[in-house]
Amino acid sequence: MILNASGCLDALTAPDVARSLDAFVTKTVTLLPREGNAPVRIVETEVGMLNSIGLANPGIDRFLSDVLPRLEELGVPLWVSVGGFCAGEFGELCARVDSHAEVSVIELNLSCPNVDGPEESVAELVAAARRSTRKAIFAKLSPVTLDFDSAARAAQAAGADGLSLVNTIRGLALDARTLRPVLSREVGGLSGPALKPIALAAVHECYRATGLPIVGMGGICTGHDALELVAAGARAVALGTILFSDPAAPTRIAGELARELSIRGVSCLDNIRGAAHEPTFSPKPNPQLEVERLTVAR
Repeated sequence: MILNASGCLDALTAPDVARSLDAFVTKTVTLLPREGNAPVRIVETEVGMLNSIGLANPGIDRFLSDVLPRLEELGVPLWVSVGGFCAGEFGELCARVDSHAEVSVIELNLSCPNVDGPEESVAELVAAARRSTRKAIFAKLSPVTLDFDSAARAAQAAGADGLSLVNTIRGLALDARTLRPVLSREVGGLSGPALKPIALAAVHECYRATGLPIVGMGGICTGHDALELVAAGARAVALGTILFSDPAAPTRIAGELARELSIRGVSCLDNIRGAAHEPTFSPKPNPQLEVERLTVAR
């Protein structure tokens, strides 16, 4: 199952890309409209992209009345990402979304690095959301969490149905001439290839700690990247930065992932999920296909 990471695809501008996904995740919606942070808000680095958008969005009222009906026309399952600044806001947002049958899942953005976050714990925020909706809830956790196990278990105990791992990690880029921060907010969220080892560690630890369904994200550029996150325990993967440079990535990566399974003689993705935890996992590779894959990689 391939999704987009929240905020990395405007489905109404690129509907064909959205339709190539197994589900579309909206940009994070807040109670009130937000203009976001002042420019400069995006900068490329040698290892990925820094962004400091600041949760710019039209607010929940306009989202539900104007945006959601248009997204429903895409014909793909919809996940709505919500972000609040206290537990009460998360509860209210989930209550507002709850009555909309076209929404399959609510993702709780608990870890945006570009705004001042809530003071309440993960458990309190998830519990407030759980009391307000019957829909499936996925908690999106921060990669700066020192103890992934505890955060994941807290979210699970509070009623989360799944986890989204991971959000961006804080980073800084300096102007080559002035040596001053490029982003207006100085620090932004780093995404891209550098994030993949962190995402793998988070998925690996949280899968073992909770057994919850996990959407793995962070640095996925190829089918092999996706395969690794599945092996660590992810049930689905989400594409982020790659969508900016390669809008065809969902279809390409799905094909590459299928090829990776074929190379290993694995008929079903479920048969490789969590393989990183199994010392006895022993795929039976097809030598000819392996040669072809290495040739393409070069």
